[in-house]
Amino acid sequence: MKSHYRAVVIGGGVVGASVLYHLAKFGWSDVLLVEREVLTAGSSWHAAGGFHALNADPNIAALQAYTIDLLSEVEKESSQNIGMHMTGGISVASAPERWEWLKASYRVFQTMGIDDVHMVGVDEIKRRCPILNTDGILGGLYAEREGHIDPSGTVHAYAKAARLRGAEIVEHNRVLELRHRLDGHWDVVTEKGTIVAEHVINAGGLWAKQVGRMAGIDLPVSPMEHHYLLTEAIPEIQAFDGELPLVVDLEGFTYMRQEQKGLLLGIYEINHKHWNMEGAPWDYGVELIQEDITRISDELALGFSRYPCLDTAGIKRWVNGAFTFSPDGNPLVGPVRGVQNYWVACGVMAGFLQGGGVGKSLAEWMVHGEPEADVFGMDIARYGEFASNREYIRQTTGQFYSRRFVMSYPNEQLPAGRPLKTAGAHADMDAAGARWGVSWGMEVPLYFAPEGFVEKPTLRRSNAFDIVAEECRAVRQGVGLLDITAFSRYEVSGPGAEPWLDRLLACALPRPGRARLAPMLGENGELKGDLTVFNWGDGTWWIMGSYYLRQWHMRWFERHLPEGVKVRDISDDVVGFSLAGPNARDVLEKVTHEDVSNASFGFLACRKLDVGLIRTRVGRLSVVGELGYEIHCRANEHATLRKTLLEAGRDLGIAEYGFAAVNSLRLEKSFGIWSREFTQDYTPAETGMDRWIDFGKQDFVGRHAALKAREEGGHRRLVTLEVDSEDADAGGYEPIWKDGRLVGFVTSGGFGHTIGKSLAMALLDKEAAVTGMELSTHIVGIERGACVIAASPYDPEGRKMRG
Repeated sequence: MKSHYRAVVIGGGVVGASVLYHLAKFGWSDVLLVEREVLTAGSSWHAAGGFHALNADPNIAALQAYTIDLLSEVEKESSQNIGMHMTGGISVASAPERWEWLKASYRVFQTMGIDDVHMVGVDEIKRRCPILNTDGILGGLYAEREGHIDPSGTVHAYAKAARLRGAEIVEHNRVLELRHRLDGHWDVVTEKGTIVAEHVINAGGLWAKQVGRMAGIDLPVSPMEHHYLLTEAIPEIQAFDGELPLVVDLEGFTYMRQEQKGLLLGIYEINHKHWNMEGAPWDYGVELIQEDITRISDELALGFSRYPCLDTAGIKRWVNGAFTFSPDGNPLVGPVRGVQNYWVACGVMAGFLQGGGVGKSLAEWMVHGEPEADVFGMDIARYGEFASNREYIRQTTGQFYSRRFVMSYPNEQLPAGRPLKTAGAHADMDAAGARWGVSWGMEVPLYFAPEGFVEKPTLRRSNAFDIVAEECRAVRQGVGLLDITAFSRYEVSGPGAEPWLDRLLACALPRPGRARLAPMLGENGELKGDLTVFNWGDGTWWIMGSYYLRQWHMRWFERHLPEGVKVRDISDDVVGFSLAGPNARDVLEKVTHEDVSNASFGFLACRKLDVGLIRTRVGRLSVVGELGYEIHCRANEHATLRKTLLEAGRDLGIAEYGFAAVNSLRLEKSFGIWSREFTQDYTPAETGMDRWIDFGKQDFVGRHAALKAREEGGHRRLVTLEVDSEDADAGGYEPIWKDGRLVGFVTSGGFGHTIGKSLAMALLDKEAAVTGMELSTHIVGIERGACVIAASPYDPEGRKMRG
C-alpha cells in the first residue's frame, strides 16, 4: 500500500470491485480498494446470485444488460471461474392486470433493442419448468439472458481483472476516518496507515451509512433482511434433462432457481424488517441473521404451492442476510453535491445484476466528466436532504421492499414518506377536493374531485378521466388556477451574473423585464435542462425548471460557478400560482392597479406587480398554451394569493386544476417536458430545442458539440402522434413500427381533451418523422395505429398565449 493514490474505493463487495475494475480499464491504474475484512464480506458473499432482464427504468435495464454482457468478459479476462449458468428466466403472471403489464413490458424491451425476450404461454412455461404448478398462470415473459452466477467467484473475477490492469487491493484494513484537505484531496485514515487520495468512492454496502458520515453526509439507505432457502437434492430435478430456468412468481412474491440438484427459493415478504438502520456493526462480516419463518409464512406457503416438490424436500440451509436499499430501490451513484471529490456507489440491492453498469457509469463520470448513459434514475442527486430523515428512510425503503413484486400502476399514489412538504394553501386546496401526487417530497395537486371520489389504479384510462376533461375545458374556455409551488426557482446575482449565465445557458439572454426559454447543455452538447431565465432588470435573474431536479441542477451550477456570482435555491421561499385561459387577463386586472394589457405586458415579459395585498413577481407565460401569467409570492403569502385570485375570478369561470390536466393540455401544444422529451441522452437538434439556441454566441457550454450535431443533422426527430386508441393511452417507451420495422419510441402520451384525440410525442427515425406518416405502436401490449401529425394540434400559430 502506497501513501498516495488517485482514487481509493472503500468496500470490497461486487460494486466496489466493479468500480475498481472500470477505473483501471478506463486508464486510472493508480487506484486502491480497501476492505475492512475480506472481499465479499457483508452482502456479496450470501447473495442469491441471480440476474434478470426486467427493470421499470429502461435506462437502468440497459445498464443491467451491459452487466450481463460484461460478466463473461471479466471471467475471460481474469481466468477466474464465475460459475455462470445462463438458464434463461421466466416472469409469470397469474392476474389479468399483471399479464397486461408483462405484455407492455415486452414492448418496452423491443424499444430498447433487446430481442431475446419473448412472451410464452402456459404450455411453454411447463415445458421449461416441469416442477412448476401452473394453476392460475396466464402466461409469462421469457428472457434468454437470465440466470445465476457464483457471487464469490464474480467478485474475485472483477478484483483479479482490476489487479491485472494495475489496481491494488488491501484487505483486513478498515477505514477509520476521512479528512478533507485544503487542496480538495482526502486523508483516508485506515488501520494500516493514512493514505492521501485525490478521490474517495463510498462502495461501503452495509457500512455505506458510516462511510458517508465520515464525510458529513447522511445517505438515504438502510439495510433490510431478506430470506431464501436451499434444499437438498430433489428427485424431480434429478430426473430433469437440463437446468431449470430462473422463475419469478410475481403474484407469489418468490423467485426460484436451481441450485445443484435442489432449489433456491427467495422471498420478498410483505411484512418487511429493517436491520441496523444506522449501518452494520463494524465486526459483522461473513455472518447471517437468524431466520424468521413465522414472519415469512404467508409468502412461503405461496412458494410451496407453486413448487409442490418442496413439500417433501429437505431444507439444507436457510439464508437470512442483509442488503441495503434506497427509498426507490435504485442505486445511489455519482458525485455528492458540495463535497469535492467524494463519490458514492451504494444502495445497490441487486449488485450482481447492476454492479457492472454502476461501475462503468461511475468510472466514466470520474475519468471523462460524464457517464455515457443517462443515469439520473440512480444519481444520488435525485434526492435532497429531506430523504436522509430516518423515518422517511424507514417508510420508503420498507414500502419498496414490500412492493418488490407487487403490481404498480402509472396513476397509483403510494403513501410512504407523505405528506412531507406542503404549500401554504395546501389545506385550502385539500378542502376544495385536491387529490395529491408528490414531487421531490412536495405535495402537488393532480386534479380536484368531489367528496368521496376514489381513483382506481389502472393501466388504462382512469375513472378520473371525466374530472380531468372538465378541468381542461375550464382552462381552454375560461380561466384555470394552478398551484406552481413545485417549480424550482434559482436566484442569480452578483457582478458576474450576466456573463456567467451567458456562458452557462445556450440561449440569447433576455433584455431587462423579459424572460426566455433557456436550453442548458453538457460539454457533450446534450441537454442538461429545459429552463426559463428571467431578467428582472434590477441586477437579479431567475432560472426556473423542474422541482425534482433541484439538487441535480444546483450541483451543475456550482460545478461551473466562478467568483463574483451567487446562485441561491429559493424554491422553498418563493411559491405561486399560474393563471391560464382566455379570461386570465380579466382576473389579473381586477386585483392590480397596473396596466397588464398586451401592449404593456406582452408575451414573455416579466415584472414586479402588486396583486391584491401582495407584492409579487409575474411572468407572462404559460405551460398549457393559453394566455397566462405565473405569479410568484413568498411562501407565507400563498394561501392569501389563492384566495385573492379565486375571488377575483368567481364571475369569470375560474376553476382550479392540477397536473393531470396540464399533461393533456401541454400534449395538445406539443410541449415537451424533462425526463420524457428532454433528457441528458438527447441532443437539442433531435428534440427541436436547438431553435432556442443562439449559435451566434461564441462561447457557451456545449457549443462545439451541439453545433456539430446540428450540422450532421442526426438520425432522430421529436414528433407528435395521433394514436388510434380506445380505452388506454401511451405512457412512454412504447415502440413505434413502420411495416414491422422499429423506427422509434413514445416519449410520453395521454388524451387531448380539447381536440378529443389520444396523443403521444415520440422520437422517430428521421425518414419516418414526416407529417402524415402512417405507423403503429403497442398500447398496453395491443397494436394500435398511429399517425404523425403537425406539431401543436391545438392553436398551431400560438395566437392564444400571445394574445
